[in-house]
Amino acid sequence: MPVINSIINWVNFKRIYQIELFKKHPHEVQREVLFELLDKAATTEFGLKYNFKSIHSEKEFFEQVPIQSYDDIKPTVERMMLGEKNLLWPGETKWFAKSSGTTNDKSKFIPVSKDSLEDIHIRGGRDVLAIYLKNNPDSGILSGKSLTLGGSHKVNNYNNNCYYGDLSAIIIENIPFWTDFYRTPSTEISLIEEFEEKITKIIEHSLDENVTSFAGVPSWYLVLLKKVLEVTGKNNILEVWPNLEVFTHGGVKFEPYRAQYEKLFPGSQMHYMETYNASEGFFGIQDDPEKNDMLLMLDYGIYYEFIPMQDFRSDILKTISLHDIEIGENYAMVISTNGGLWRYLIGDTIRFTSKYPYKFTVTGRTRHFINAFGEEVIIDNAEKAFQIACQQTHAVILEFTGAPIYMKDNEKGAHEWMIEFQKEPEDLNQFITVFDEALKTINSDYEAKRYKNLSLELPHMVVAKEGLFYEWMRIRGKIGGQNKIPRLANDREYIDQLIELNKSL
Repeated sequence: MPVINSIINWVNFKRIYQIELFKKHPHEVQREVLFELLDKAATTEFGLKYNFKSIHSEKEFFEQVPIQSYDDIKPTVERMMLGEKNLLWPGETKWFAKSSGTTNDKSKFIPVSKDSLEDIHIRGGRDVLAIYLKNNPDSGILSGKSLTLGGSHKVNNYNNNCYYGDLSAIIIENIPFWTDFYRTPSTEISLIEEFEEKITKIIEHSLDENVTSFAGVPSWYLVLLKKVLEVTGKNNILEVWPNLEVFTHGGVKFEPYRAQYEKLFPGSQMHYMETYNASEGFFGIQDDPEKNDMLLMLDYGIYYEFIPMQDFRSDILKTISLHDIEIGENYAMVISTNGGLWRYLIGDTIRFTSKYPYKFTVTGRTRHFINAFGEEVIIDNAEKAFQIACQQTHAVILEFTGAPIYMKDNEKGAHEWMIEFQKEPEDLNQFITVFDEALKTINSDYEAKRYKNLSLELPHMVVAKEGLFYEWMRIRGKIGGQNKIPRLANDREYIDQLIELNKSL
């Protein structure tokens, strides 16, 4: 073990130097990434179709290669899963990350090449450790184990040479053997497909371990940690694992869950570190614990483009490079990767907070917004407004989702919110008013539509019964892994399902 620790520290030191390099030379690094991708894929079917060898500038890349959605690449992905080679990326792709996302119920199979597995996904995990140890040189994280919840889908055999599953399950299957010394429970338990059975087994096998860290989606870890307290009878998690020091979180915004975690981990011992990783790639790491933005990782074999959201619904989508972004603007992200994704519209939106280095926050999804009346409310707006409302009314929210109430006859429109509280406000009407005023301050379009109730009435709020959102996700087969509760929708499909289920609980 001391030998492994020494190797890790040496690798971390070298990697921090490389990260500092791309902070200082972001555009040079990104251009180098792009032309390495084009060179490697030039003789693939996709590279030949769009004549990669003739591309000598970023501008030519934008002009020659079209923006892709999953529907565009799906037929090619299906051929790859049947064993065809050299289609989107050189050689054979054996791994596919199964992801339904939150836009619809259709499964997506994102190709994970050997290069993207090593240079993006596994490297991203190593960088999290490197940055954390740089910021916390006296850390004892390596003296214990990382609690691993694992994916919602185990790795499945599609054919003799192809496998699919949750990205975290694919990573667990492919990380170096020596990481077993630093993880609990065993791989077999981590990859149990049934979520509640997995939680039971994790608790059985990990309570006596020296757990120093854990990483994953905040909502699903809350389920696990609350079950740990229920089983042990302890008051907080530090009474179970006293050396626990860091939670590396991603998948959803952490702020709505912060109050619950601070109750589970009292005092200042616990560190929280945000990451932005998805089936398509590993994009950002919070490198400054004092700020809530993330460093855009520029040397992973990912080339980035951005679509200004004010142009997103135009007939022809045009991107800009990293060089041309503006701080404070909202962008849809487009990526080209060594997994074989080319100008792929990932579906997430981000806002940059700085240049040199390039840092950002995730603001939502391109399809998750409320704009029934021209108000353009995005997830980031709602989360910030709810945070203010909770602070002023001493409430704590577990989960929420929102949707429009459409105008009928002489009735005005409104937004309806389904909220599951851990701690309800004493006065729900005050909570609604504070939320409404906060949202007006954050979003001028919403403020204009709310002016004298011209288009929008005061928000409507429904208090959910305990466990509503968990039960709704369970019924839909979306428990655990990277599944997320959709925060906003521009139609009433989700919220009407929740209202009906709430009546029956």
